[in-house]
Amino acid sequence: MPYGGPHDPGVADAAGRGAALEDAASQSIAAPSGGWIRVGTASWTDPTMTATGVFYPIDARTAEDRLTFYAHQFPIVEVDATYYALPSRATSELWVRRTPPDFTFDVKAHALMTGQPTETRRLPKAIRDALPADLAVKPRLYGKDLPPELLDEAWRLFAEGIEPLRASGQLGSVLLQYPRWVFPSSEARDGILEARERLGGLACAVEFRSASWLNEKNAERTLRFLADHALPYVMVDGPQGLPSSMPPVVAVTSPDLAIVRFHGRRAETWEAAGIPTVERFRYLYSRAELAEWVPRIREAATAARETHVLLNNCFANYGTTNAREIAALLRDVRLD
Repeated sequence: MPYGGPHDPGVADAAGRGAALEDAASQSIAAPSGGWIRVGTASWTDPTMTATGVFYPIDARTAEDRLTFYAHQFPIVEVDATYYALPSRATSELWVRRTPPDFTFDVKAHALMTGQPTETRRLPKAIRDALPADLAVKPRLYGKDLPPELLDEAWRLFAEGIEPLRASGQLGSVLLQYPRWVFPSSEARDGILEARERLGGLACAVEFRSASWLNEKNAERTLRFLADHALPYVMVDGPQGLPSSMPPVVAVTSPDLAIVRFHGRRAETWEAAGIPTVERFRYLYSRAELAEWVPRIREAATAARETHVLLNNCFANYGTTNAREIAALLRDVRLD
């Protein structure tokens, strides 16, 4: 899909911007308060990113090669594949073996866990085989559609699948990302607490996609609710002016963890239907746009033991370039 312009200059221009900054994000950044800031991306496997000559060395041809290389460039990554398919323990074990012991994985909750639809064919065979006939033929299912015992099994399999990350100390948090049709209500808040309970003590963070959670009427209550339960609010930078647009508010609601996710600002594709997902995030931030967030991230880092900064604009090398740039800015490196 053609795009272009200053925020889509192409792989070569993005690579040029990041060429002198290859080590900028390779280590966690010390915060003045004594905490740490980790900077990384929300993918390491997108096809536009793994294409030859984009980010990985020419000889990084296997999944093992790519994760090993990535983990020496950044101290954290977000796993988004778990949103589409329940994770497997065997895969998590491989991730642990292929990364340094202080490398961190933030893991997105499966769609069924946050009120979103999943493709039936991507559910584990045991769950598919147990579906009632009227559900088995549907191409997509919501958690509310499933018999309670099968939904319970999905939650169990998710936790089991990421157990190696938890056991190794490499699990940062489980990202509970709620869609734009989940509005602030007692039912929704109870659902968030239920999700944390189902995850049995795993660290969780909450991202909203409906601006109503932080409008004038609800903002105080929303942030107080999260703070009362020590649930990290996921701060976001993204397109504005849409129903799912979250304002770029700085709010730390847990003393343990703060998270900032950068989605790009490509408004025309953010809520568009029928386009490849990667097109929503095909946006290279300018250095001035990244610089807007430096004091905000530093502010967050004074209130949390650890701060995760995740670039979700994972088209080609846009996310990796911007991750290196914002890490350099956080280190007070001058970018010409």
